[in-house]
Amino acid sequence: MRLCSFVANGRASYGLVTDTGIVDAGRRLAAPSLKQALADLPALAKLAGEKPDHGLDAVQWLPVIPDAGKVFSVLLNYEALRLEAGRPKLQFPHLLTRFADTQVGHKAALIKPKISNEFDFEGELAVVIGKPGRNIARAAAMEHVAGYACYNDATPRDWMRHSRHFTLAKSFPGTGGFGPWLTTRDALPDLSKSTLTTRLNGEIMQQAQLGNFTYPVEELISYISQATPLNAGDVICTGTPGGCGYKRSPPRFLKPGDDISVSIDGIGTLSNTVAEEA
Repeated sequence: MRLCSFVANGRASYGLVTDTGIVDAGRRLAAPSLKQALADLPALAKLAGEKPDHGLDAVQWLPVIPDAGKVFSVLLNYEALRLEAGRPKLQFPHLLTRFADTQVGHKAALIKPKISNEFDFEGELAVVIGKPGRNIARAAAMEHVAGYACYNDATPRDWMRHSRHFTLAKSFPGTGGFGPWLTTRDALPDLSKSTLTTRLNGEIMQQAQLGNFTYPVEELISYISQATPLNAGDVICTGTPGGCGYKRSPPRFLKPGDDISVSIDGIGTLSNTVAEEA
């Protein structure tokens, strides 16, 4: 099952994505947003046979969870990237946070900050929590996952050098691409066999199997939940593989007019353009 958030005819809603369109679940269910609807996935599944209300090209795609309570980013979660960056192996996952209002949806423009000349792409798998929990055991962690989406955790690299803490570098408006939709966990039972690919203007920049995580999804969920409760709609961006623009020779940073996409087998393709900050 594929679930999305969108705007159609000036109204924000959420629904089921089919090959021919979107079934508007927001018109049929009491939950005000997809975040709340994740508590009852069977109710969403019952709408699978309904006739689509909107064409796929007739909506404005929103971030999958526009009102996410927590958005985490994981650093150096692929061995290839750690070696590329020349960093020592960490004893624990290194986590950052991103604000929900920095995100944009599928086909929207990522916004290059005027103050940055090093706007970089970071293709990632996003894990969306469906079942709340605290101190979650690793063995039970996947029971708390609603599904997966593609994410472009784009970052002004020059701002990451301002401090040892990277929160502000992840806080620029319009820098987190999140979409196109959430693919529920039952549709992708073995993540390790999926490949993530990031393309810049059609050229492959990043490619890695999700089975090459340093810290698997189960470990991330268990670790994060020891510090803070995880709630439905919370998002864990699991880290980007090697090939980021800042490590290329010469560097390849995003510029206005670029097309950038993140594809994950079994999930879909998140496509964004790049625009200059107004």
